[in-house]
Amino acid sequence: MATLEKIRNQAGLLVVIVGLALFAFIIGDFLNSGSTYMRQSQDQVANVNGKAIHYQEYMERIEEMSKIYRMQMNSGNLTEEQTTQIRQNVYDGLVNEIVLYGALEKLGITVTPEELFDMVQGENISSFVQQFPLFTDPETGVFNKMRALNVLKTIENHQNYPPEQRAEIEQIRDYWLFWERNLKIQTLQTKYMDLMAKAIVANPLEAKDAFESSLESSDMIYTMQAFATIPDSAVNVSENDIKKLYNQRREQFKQKETGIFDFIAVDIRPSQDDYEKVQADATKIMEEMATTDHIEDIVNASSDVPFLDAFVSANGLDTDMKAFVETAAIGEIQGPLFREDSYRIFKYMEKTIACDSVNVSHILLADQSGATTKETLEAMADSLVGVLKAGGNFEALAAQYSVDQSGRMGGTIGWLTETEALRYFGDDFKKTVFSASLNQPIIMVAAYGVHILKVTEKTANVPKYKIAYVHLSVTPSSRTYSNLYNELNQFISINNTIEKMETAVTDAGYVLNANQRVTATDQFVGAVTDSRPVVRWIFESKKQGEISKIFECRNHFIVAARRGIVKEGYQSLQSVTPILKNELAAKLKGETIAKELIAKNLRVIEAYSEAMNKQIDTVRYVDFTTQRITGIGMEPVLNASVVLAPLNEVSKPVVGNNGVYVFSVFNRNKNTNEYDAQSEISKLESAISYRAGYVAFQSLMDKAEIMDNRIRFE
Repeated sequence: MATLEKIRNQAGLLVVIVGLALFAFIIGDFLNSGSTYMRQSQDQVANVNGKAIHYQEYMERIEEMSKIYRMQMNSGNLTEEQTTQIRQNVYDGLVNEIVLYGALEKLGITVTPEELFDMVQGENISSFVQQFPLFTDPETGVFNKMRALNVLKTIENHQNYPPEQRAEIEQIRDYWLFWERNLKIQTLQTKYMDLMAKAIVANPLEAKDAFESSLESSDMIYTMQAFATIPDSAVNVSENDIKKLYNQRREQFKQKETGIFDFIAVDIRPSQDDYEKVQADATKIMEEMATTDHIEDIVNASSDVPFLDAFVSANGLDTDMKAFVETAAIGEIQGPLFREDSYRIFKYMEKTIACDSVNVSHILLADQSGATTKETLEAMADSLVGVLKAGGNFEALAAQYSVDQSGRMGGTIGWLTETEALRYFGDDFKKTVFSASLNQPIIMVAAYGVHILKVTEKTANVPKYKIAYVHLSVTPSSRTYSNLYNELNQFISINNTIEKMETAVTDAGYVLNANQRVTATDQFVGAVTDSRPVVRWIFESKKQGEISKIFECRNHFIVAARRGIVKEGYQSLQSVTPILKNELAAKLKGETIAKELIAKNLRVIEAYSEAMNKQIDTVRYVDFTTQRITGIGMEPVLNASVVLAPLNEVSKPVVGNNGVYVFSVFNRNKNTNEYDAQSEISKLESAISYRAGYVAFQSLMDKAEIMDNRIRFE
């Protein structure tokens, strides 16, 4: 499995009878084909521009990407968040492929087999391929064409290998095929982006304007009065103004199909009885720890954390443990301490003075073919140790013989504490390396092979402590779980409408999260993890006002009340009125502040600062290209005003996005570079080329007709 570790990657009565028979045949055929069509339709996870993404294909892609992810991360299991992300990535990838292929087919853009061969094995190796981990030299980390060809040949002839090797090679093949497909997609995307970018050419006038805009920047002092200094009651926003702004901005309020609902979330937490029981258990365990000689057995039998037979320096102890060993005597016990829903018990076992960490290298010899005995491996280890003692190079031998991935780094494992050595390699390994002399090769036989170990460095000796540690988590008992569930179930049985829930929720001790919104692609309800089933229920339920069953979502019980579904389209004027009203109110407040300031006929910025009750600040290097003004943010009107303002004059009040500004430009910074038309055109085209391709593809996505049915399957 060493190679895998490198990856961490579809006649009248007769006439009547014949007529009926023909009708039955036709209608039967229609029904059968209709049934097939319905099954195919029900099997569609999505439909993009008339092309279906079927459930089987979708799941195969998810399984493929999950396998790749596990191989690269060297992890057997995926978290909920990782699985959710993989599902989203697969869906996005499939949709993008269909949209992209549709556009490329019309343009006649393809990646031919010859092109693909050239990018993988020919004279123009893709940078994508050159970074593929299996194609790089283990010593230099640089792409090796011969190595790549050998790997590809091995993959192609995987059936010729023994079963135990074939399984590993097949995994490598799957890994490569995944990335080969992505190489093709990436190449198509690049071709499309390049085509779109080359369709836009910067002209000399644009280039000259861009150059001149960057020649000069301004330094200014300013003061500002925020809109919030004017109360909302001081301005009047009319309904006609709100409606007018809504019509102007209507495209901004386009929305997906949205579910509206209320929900109650109940934490599944321990009861007081649960805490008291664990505390009593902890007290009993303490008593046993004080009288027994079999401390390891007690810890392993009772603690959530197994016994750690290792010495740990003060730097490796947490705050509680460190405080304990500073004052305790050997054999002393402390606890139970309550910390973060758990009880902790410590027993001070031993103290020593020794190095905290060792720097370890090894050569791991192991049987990969099924034909090598342990005795043979030990004999081989003896021979290699003999070579080393005669002056052989440890790093070179590790690279040649070690089956571990550290072989490519000269056998280096790195710095290990006793805890790390015990956790990753076992007790024998820990004892061996912490008792070893420097730079002396040692043979250690393990269940999985034979190590040749060498400790190259040790830290200075420090006090180290061995502590028996019992950790008891307080979790909800089955009784607590049942009580929480039954109480919530009784509540919704009595309060079985939204109106009743709203009335009774506070007295029952629950919190109602009202008028929540989710789309069919959302994974969570509120901030509750593992709550995707609630989202599905909201969209699958057909009855407005329906109360859901109780969902168990990790450490919460959830009950939802479905208010209804807002169809895909535009948000109503009523729903966005508060947003528009605030924007219009801000504009009116700005106009009011500016008008009042102008009426005061102030001449110097200090007077404006006093009138605004705001200090004077300084900003440097503001020009036309400045996206965000330091300390202010995005204020395009202010930005343009500063660039065009006369030097050393106090400006009139400028109404921005967040307040009213008054400024004075006190310095102009000049750039003396000479204009080079070709250079500036190239620079401008380079700046817009990526954006042109991105915007073009985004336009395709915006115009695509996408029916997302994932809610039926996830």
